Order: sequence, then structure tokens, then C-alpha cells
Amino acid sequence: MTALFWGVKILTTGMGETTSDYLAHRLDPVIAVGVAGVLLAVSLASQLAARRYVPWIYWTAVVMVSVFGTMAADVLHVGVPYAVSTAFFAVVLAALFVLWFAVEGTLSIHSVRTVRRELFYWATVMTTFALGTAAGDLTAVTLHLGYLVAGVAFAVLFAIPALGRRVLRLNEVAAFWAAYIVTRPFGASFADWAGVSHARGGLALGTGPVSLALFAVIAALVGYLTAATRRPAH
Repeated sequence: MTALFWGVKILTTGMGETTSDYLAHRLDPVIAVGVAGVLLAVSLASQLAARRYVPWIYWTAVVMVSVFGTMAADVLHVGVPYAVSTAFFAVVLAALFVLWFAVEGTLSIHSVRTVRRELFYWATVMTTFALGTAAGDLTAVTLHLGYLVAGVAFAVLFAIPALGRRVLRLNEVAAFWAAYIVTRPFGASFADWAGVSHARGGLALGTGPVSLALFAVIAALVGYLTAATRRPAH
């Protein structure tokens, strides 16, 4: 289940990136952001109303956070260097962590059992997506590493918290959030590499087809998770 969680999370980051790019090039940006915002609000309302973990509701919310968070970061980037937007979202995320801990005394996801804690959780998740979007573009575009090299670099960074937890007994909450933040640029970099043109260093598969392929895999995995949660314990 742990492996499935991280696998689906990484796939949603990639889907959010390519879906955002696809919509941005085919719809008016204001309309695209507005539609994504409405769908995000509906999905989060459904998640907050759920009294237990329902895989398809939870992961729908994550997908919409990914799409909207990507759009928010891209909108902020208009006229703003990636280095500045990355630093901005990093400061916002740090402030959220400080406020969350000051109010609740913990940042553990296992303690998210009240509406207030869940609001802190989703605000933090949204910010990690925006930060990851900016950091991924900073690495691939501004630093000229390209999407594939950036993806490999973030894959290595993603593995570090797990190794730190296993070898150095790194605090589990710190390890979780460190890995969670990195999943955004990790998944998005590989999705961009698959979708963008050869001129931009990609495979030129197209953002639409990549989004559909990722959606199919995510749907299959979430279907499996749904079946697993309904399976009676022995």
C-alpha cells in the first residue's frame, strides 16, 4: 500500500503538469483556471464531507490540486523568474508548516482527523504542488538541464528521505514531507519529457496523449485501492 500511495502520487503530478499545459494551449487561460478552480472546489468539498478514506474521492482531489496548483504556479511565473516564484512558494510552504505545527502541535498525516487539520493538510498539499512546479521548471529550463536530467535528479532526491529514514532513523514526519515535496517536480519532469517537442528535448508524444495514458494508469491503480479497502480482513 505504501508503494501504491507513492506511485499514484507521482503519476498524479505528471498528469497535473501535462493536463494543465494541454488546457492552457486550447482554452482561454482565464476559462481554464476558472474551470479547474470549480472542479477543485467540488472535489475538496467531497473530500471534506467524506467521513472515511474513499480512494477515488481522495485521489480526485489530489489530481485537481495538481492541475490547479500547476496553473497557479504558471500564472505567477508570467513576468516572474522561476527562481523568484520557487523562493516565494518555499517561504509560503515553510510558513504553513510553522502555523500548522503551532496550532495543532503535529504535522503527521496520521493525525488528520478533524476538518481544521484537513484544511491545513490540503493547503500544504496545494503549496507543495505550486513549489514543485516552479522548482521543476527552474531546474529544467532556467538551469538548462532539460526535463529528462531534471527528472533523474529529482528521482535521486526523492530516494534520499527513504534512505535517511531507513539508515539514519530520520524523523518519519520530516521524511514524509521531504519526499512529498519532491514528488511534484519528479513526476512532472518525466511527464514533460514525454510530452514536449523534440526541439525542447522531449519525446514529442503530446501533452494530451500523455495525460490520457497517465489517467488510465491512475484510474486502474485507484480501482485496485478501492477494491483492497473493501476486502474483508482475515
